[in-house]
Amino acid sequence: MHIVVLGAGVIGTTTAWYLREAGHEVTVLERRGGAAQETSFANGGQISVSHAEPWAGPGAPRQLARWLFAPQSPLRFQPRMDWDQWLWGLQFLRECSTSRYQRNLRQVVTLGLYSRACLQALRERTGIEYHKREEGILHFYTNRDVFHKAREPAQRMTELGCERRVIDPDEATRIEPALNGIRDRVQGATYTPGDESGDARLFTQRLAAMGAEAGVRFHYNTRIMGLETDRGRITGVRVNRDGAFDRVEGDAYVVALGSFSAPLLRPLGIRVPVYPARGYSLTVPVRDPDRAYTVSLIDDEYKLVYSRLGDDLRIAGMAEIGGYRQDLDRARCRQILARAAACFPDGGDWDRAQFWAGLRPATPSSVPCIGSTDWPNLWLNTGHGTLGWTHACGSAALLRDLVNGNEPAVRLESHGRW
Repeated sequence: MHIVVLGAGVIGTTTAWYLREAGHEVTVLERRGGAAQETSFANGGQISVSHAEPWAGPGAPRQLARWLFAPQSPLRFQPRMDWDQWLWGLQFLRECSTSRYQRNLRQVVTLGLYSRACLQALRERTGIEYHKREEGILHFYTNRDVFHKAREPAQRMTELGCERRVIDPDEATRIEPALNGIRDRVQGATYTPGDESGDARLFTQRLAAMGAEAGVRFHYNTRIMGLETDRGRITGVRVNRDGAFDRVEGDAYVVALGSFSAPLLRPLGIRVPVYPARGYSLTVPVRDPDRAYTVSLIDDEYKLVYSRLGDDLRIAGMAEIGGYRQDLDRARCRQILARAAACFPDGGDWDRAQFWAGLRPATPSSVPCIGSTDWPNLWLNTGHGTLGWTHACGSAALLRDLVNGNEPAVRLESHGRW
């Protein structure tokens, strides 16, 4: 079967790879000049099952109310004259109930564990290199109240199969000596030894190159204009290549366009609950290797993630629900830089920081949209929020099984028709 995959980020590229491994003919359409040029370009770099706690939970409405008018809050809701934004917000509030939160946490952790195993198996099969590190992920806390609140979700994740141990400051600094610089402020930590980190952009670009060698056709600089239909099926994709209009046909189609999936699908009557959350990152060269962290970290109080990518440090975080803008808010960039430099003053060359902003395709539940639609030859793999890199391989493997009519290893409640 000839399958056309829309999007060459980490989700689209892994989807193409797994479908090609299964024997399908695959074509990938991407508006940028190469793979991983948007959301996957400079993300946090973590394979973080331990960071799977959904945004929507019982305490979220009260926390959001406190953050609403705080200029330095990690999460901002920026109201717009946009019905889709407000509908997403209402759905988010619905997902904050205890029962929905527990259901969503179970699904996201289960998918994360499966995906991490899929990535490890892919690595074993292919030998792909992407600055991987397997020292686990350590959540550190400089606020005592935030640390105490982390104990319950850590316990829940452990019960679901993701080991997340609560540890004291002494053990935290033994695991990551770079934390010694703020040892007097660290109140505690949690540690997940099975988690990993690595450069998502490098992984995606190398997997795309390997996919091309295996026969996947990547069409870059190809803007997707819309989907064509006839008699209840998708018959083609309208595209624009370097100013010329064209049409791409296949037997089946997979939408993996991240935040841009929803507007493409809307004319077909498909309303996926995906809305962009703008996030930020900075990348700096390592200045002193003995003072720079090597274990991947999560600063839960500030909602920042830290990864070591070769000779660079990557710090990412923040979320703004405010439309499709991708420009840099310099105040937000300075906020991230100030916190990172305060925690690891000698680790990075902070004067040489490079900033980036991108759109995370968020769902109200934090559970991605993976599965079929009411159009029998149209499939979805989108809505992974902050966990696209964590869930990429597992999501692609699930979609491959669904397309092939096989029972997937993991079943999400979101499976079914959209």
